[in-house]
Amino acid sequence: MKKSTFIISILFLLLLVSACNNEKSLQAYIIDSSEKEAFMYGDLPVGLMLTPKENASDEVRETIKSIKKMNVVFLKKTEENDTAFETEKLKLKNIFTNKTYKNLGSFKAKGMNMKLYYIGETSHINEVIAFGYSKDVGVGIARLLGENMNPARIMEMMNSVKLDTDMIKLGQFKAVFNEK
Repeated sequence: MKKSTFIISILFLLLLVSACNNEKSLQAYIIDSSEKEAFMYGDLPVGLMLTPKENASDEVRETIKSIKKMNVVFLKKTEENDTAFETEKLKLKNIFTNKTYKNLGSFKAKGMNMKLYYIGETSHINEVIAFGYSKDVGVGIARLLGENMNPARIMEMMNSVKLDTDMIKLGQFKAVFNEK
């Protein structure tokens, strides 16, 4: 009897451990979403979006160089995809409950909910993720990938770069994204 209880306990423990390892990663979400027809997806080189202003410091230029690329996945909200919108929003919220993703801040503006997360140490960040959703616009993420990015320098950089506003307009993304 003790032997069968022991075996059942071990099997239960293995099942529990394997269930915990089934957490979906952000990388898996990005790959899965990029293959779905309704999503806009793009891997953007940072130089395409961020260029330093003429008077930018060397630190700002180094910070831009520390960012390797940006992944963007977005589901545009339509009247027909309300269920998909809610499902994708919940999937992303669930992913960000993982302790790997540390909360950097959140804000709301014009009906848009935004949360910022990071991976790494506070002095050397490897990823910065912006997660946003709005019933009027849609749901998506933008992920900056880099090596040893300094958060203070990233904030300084954001004040010292010219964003290509033509590239930011949603209508312009069709040329950049693999929209299906």
